[in-house]
Amino acid sequence: MKTTPQEAAEEPRALPQVAGERFTGYAVIGAPFASGHCLALRRFTAGSVGPAFTAVWHRDPQGHWTVYSDAAPEHGCARYLGAALTRTVRTDVAAEWTGPSRLHITAGDDVVWDVRVSSSPATTLATLAGRLLPGGAWHNPAVLAAVARVAGPVLGAGRIRLTGDVPNGQWFRAAPRRLWSARTLAAVVGGVDLGADGPLPEQERLGDFRIPQRALFATVDAWFEPFDPLRHAPASPGGALTC
Repeated sequence: MKTTPQEAAEEPRALPQVAGERFTGYAVIGAPFASGHCLALRRFTAGSVGPAFTAVWHRDPQGHWTVYSDAAPEHGCARYLGAALTRTVRTDVAAEWTGPSRLHITAGDDVVWDVRVSSSPATTLATLAGRLLPGGAWHNPAVLAAVARVAGPVLGAGRIRLTGDVPNGQWFRAAPRRLWSARTLAAVVGGVDLGADGPLPEQERLGDFRIPQRALFATVDAWFEPFDPLRHAPASPGGALTC
């Protein structure tokens, strides 16, 4: 019997047993739109630097990034992305499963996003290949780099990076455990309809992390270099807000 995206997302997972600041959960890794907008979701059900949190990332066509999060910037995604952000907004963020493959995402009054998650031959192959890797291989940067080089072309997602540095200067590692395609059914940000899915004219990046050129959903483990205020940029950009 196949595991649905909802079942996989809600399955309890322990934090990866590796050095660093660790998270586990699920994500819409990135969802580009033909209009030039981009969205992403992070729902980390456990983490080593604070409680579980949910965040939505939005990039507008001018390249300005906002992170909406229900966690303080220093305990969420902005801990790693702050230097690349125009603003952070602390607000209620929710990812609600309305069916085994349907996800309704909101961030305050600004974001309403409906996503359908489905398998494809490419995502099924990528998931199977990942399950054949020994557990320890996912903790090896060389293996993660090799997996990423193959995954991008197979998934038709442009370049993918599972290792590298984030904008605030820490190194990162990401291990997608199960993978599906995602399709936006509707998305509105700040009253603007983002329109249809579609690749960006130039693939976007946040540090070494690449936003895929097609929407992907994954259950994922991630870990980062511990934050050092002497070497790493702060979590909050100049436009931090609370609402």
